Amino acid sequence: MPSAEIITIGTEILLGEIVDTNTRYIARTLRGMGVNIYRTTTIGDNTERIAEAIRNSMNRAEIVITTGGLGPTVDDPTREAVAKAAGVELEFREDLWQQVVAVISRYGRKPSQNQKRQAYIPKGALAIANPVGTAPCFIVEYSPLLSGDRERRAKQRQSRSEAEGGAGVRCVASLPGVPNEMEHILHESIIPYLQKRFGLNEIIKIRVLHCAGLGEGMIDEQIAEFETLSNPTVGLAAHTGVVDIRVAAKAKSEAEADRMIAEIEQRIREKLGDVVFGADEDRLEDVALNEVAKRGWTLVGVESGLDGLLARKVPHTVSLPDLTPDSLMAALRAARADSNADAALGVAMYLEERAAAIGLITPKGEKTHRITYGGPPRSLARWSVNLALDWLRRRAGESD
Repeated sequence: MPSAEIITIGTEILLGEIVDTNTRYIARTLRGMGVNIYRTTTIGDNTERIAEAIRNSMNRAEIVITTGGLGPTVDDPTREAVAKAAGVELEFREDLWQQVVAVISRYGRKPSQNQKRQAYIPKGALAIANPVGTAPCFIVEYSPLLSGDRERRAKQRQSRSEAEGGAGVRCVASLPGVPNEMEHILHESIIPYLQKRFGLNEIIKIRVLHCAGLGEGMIDEQIAEFETLSNPTVGLAAHTGVVDIRVAAKAKSEAEADRMIAEIEQRIREKLGDVVFGADEDRLEDVALNEVAKRGWTLVGVESGLDGLLARKVPHTVSLPDLTPDSLMAALRAARADSNADAALGVAMYLEERAAAIGLITPKGEKTHRITYGGPPRSLARWSVNLALDWLRRRAGESD
């Protein structure tokens, strides 16, 4: 299958002024089509640097997708950069200009002269209409012209591409940076083009299993045999108090991919048991509260030093200052009695000591523990809350 690289363009992204959501969206879309994503890059609004990044990507990947930099202003340099990377000039397209005029006229305005920039695209490029914005898009097709070892590797990739329907042609597709415009054009124009050009007839599906109660290293030891598989592939990603297991399958159909994933998921669950608390969009707090609800329990919470973190996850949580481990348990007993609740969950954090106390009271009894943390101090609150939620999940889910 072809490989792809994604380049997001904009100094505002590079400086952290806005969050880049386009890369994730494009990557997930291409992934679902069976395209291998090898690199993503963010470049500021500098023509030379953008052109260099595009040239590098053109040498490595069959598909290069850029987003951003297609506006009408001087600091929208993507058109010039792509033309420079492809070794061609810009050319004016009257049909694109008429599209720009038509879109702007919907707002009862006439286009300014600088907006004419948007009707210039690299010479010979395939023009892509933008029915939801003023920035026309384009696709530049090219064949790699390299030397030495790179030429040999390029020819090998070209042979594979020809066998898969790509006829040795590579492409750079330039899309707007505005997310809703980008998404519309990606689905309406770019995906059909890629499917036809590269004969894309495989899909990649991903299932993410969420784990709590064991660290990444211990989980790795238990499922190492799966991490060496080539299809499906299995990988780990550690978060604060939660570890994700990603299972990705490439197949000719969604049903086949689902079957491949289901087989590996079952074997992983057999290995890890209730360490796996959910999958995909499941959240630890939701799973824990659902277990409480299944029991028919009512629940109250008490927190100290968490700035409302537990309260945002567990309803009916009160914040109290300066609770020691002993006073935390006393506060839990009082809160449980005052509200006539079945269960009470509490967390007190001691940032200077990098420690926390967790307390849990249920109809099955009381449980308390003081824990220390070796990670970044700013992660201590989330880590201790996730441990507490996992305690609650497991206690509520225990058989009688």
